[in-house]
Amino acid sequence: MSNAAQRSNRVLVVATIMLATFMVAIEATIVATAMPRIVGQLGGFSYYSWVFSAFLLAQSTTTVIYGKLSDIFGRKPVLIGGILIFLAGSALCGFAWSMMSLVLFRLLQGLGAGAIQPVTMTIIGDLFKLEERGRVQGAMATVWATSAVVGPLAGGIIVDAFSWAWIFWINLPIGIVSIIAFMVFLKEDVAHKQAKIDYLGAVLFSISIVALLIMLTETDASAWILLSLFAVFVIAGLLFLGQEKRAPEPIISIALWSRRLIATSNAATLLAGMALIGLSTILPLYVQGVLGRSPLVAGFTLTMLVVGWPMAVMLSSRFYKAFGIRRTLRVGSLMFPFGAGFLLFLTPESSPVLAGAGSFFMGFGMGLISLTSIVLVQDSVEWSMRGSATASIIFARSLGNTLGATVLGAILNAGISHYASGEAAAGLHEALNQPTGLSELAADPTTRLVFNAALHWSFWGVVVVAVLTFFTTWLIPVGHDKRREEPAAASEAASH
Repeated sequence: MSNAAQRSNRVLVVATIMLATFMVAIEATIVATAMPRIVGQLGGFSYYSWVFSAFLLAQSTTTVIYGKLSDIFGRKPVLIGGILIFLAGSALCGFAWSMMSLVLFRLLQGLGAGAIQPVTMTIIGDLFKLEERGRVQGAMATVWATSAVVGPLAGGIIVDAFSWAWIFWINLPIGIVSIIAFMVFLKEDVAHKQAKIDYLGAVLFSISIVALLIMLTETDASAWILLSLFAVFVIAGLLFLGQEKRAPEPIISIALWSRRLIATSNAATLLAGMALIGLSTILPLYVQGVLGRSPLVAGFTLTMLVVGWPMAVMLSSRFYKAFGIRRTLRVGSLMFPFGAGFLLFLTPESSPVLAGAGSFFMGFGMGLISLTSIVLVQDSVEWSMRGSATASIIFARSLGNTLGATVLGAILNAGISHYASGEAAAGLHEALNQPTGLSELAADPTTRLVFNAALHWSFWGVVVVAVLTFFTTWLIPVGHDKRREEPAAASEAASH
């Protein structure tokens, strides 16, 4: 392999990859835990979901481009460049003076994060033979599990004891150490080759999705503005599809995505991503604003989600052997709406344990859905297309996260407008825009009940999407005689 990184210092390179991956993996839980306090200080609650959407949109739209750039210029310069952009965004996020500025800096942060996952996965492929990757990918799985525990804990401690800006600035020393380590330990000989990057496709896709997100977020805008945004979404989307059909190296392969197994797997992954990011953004609000618990407790309810996910991955090989892929997929998909159903039973007097249980079952179901879908998709294509097929699953999950954060945020705003009109609605938004707003909401019985009812609209949205995920997994063509995957195959898929 002409572009393969030299197989020296592999242990040190893997350790550096784990450090860089941890920096991005911890972002989801640490920011979600701190967001109620951030929005209380900066104001602009209507942009709450955009703090997540901006990051995810930038990350998802640049993933494929960074992968192609690494083939042209080498893994190391592209990865280091991505980390530098991520660190610049992190530093600026800590200096944000308004929610709009925070959204813009999160967008920059996401532009850098888009390089880290695909390029580090490529480096592992360069350094290790197929039979060696199981151990490495098992180590990578511990990074996500560790971030699930450390993220909420760190977020709660930082918010309570220091300035919220440190949830972003904590990335700086980690990123600097990662850059130095990659420069010293990662050795590669790059054979430059020609490759056409589908920049036009990426731009058209971004325009279409941004128009959709603004349309969903700004629900109070005038009808002609919403219609204009819808027109931009449709026209840019159609142009994007036309561009992808004629581009020599499209950002999305229409032929590949149109295969039934890949299309249904991607659809299930997209819907599951929508439900999970919705839960991640809404649940901390409920635990703090309705149940009256601390940011630390709110963070640990989310931790149960990410604990259930790797647990399902670790048990998946046993499930495949005992029940086969078909039953594993369908039972796993049933766990997803089952966990979401717990949210509907939450009341202002509920224990956070109930919220944590729902998170755990949704995470467990997502682990089985995601892993099994990847196993099926990778097994359905030849080796030369496996990278593109796997990327389609990652891309679908990222797009689902982006859409989910926006849709569930829009549902929450609609619920607030429905249950709290006039002065009550203004008072509720004013409370949410104060540093101690959520604790004040929990102390006011009337406002607390209104917020509870509004948040249940979002919970119903999570349940509906979870049910759709369940039905979509049944459309995935899995034969009864499908061979059962060995643990090594499951371990390989778990890393993607």
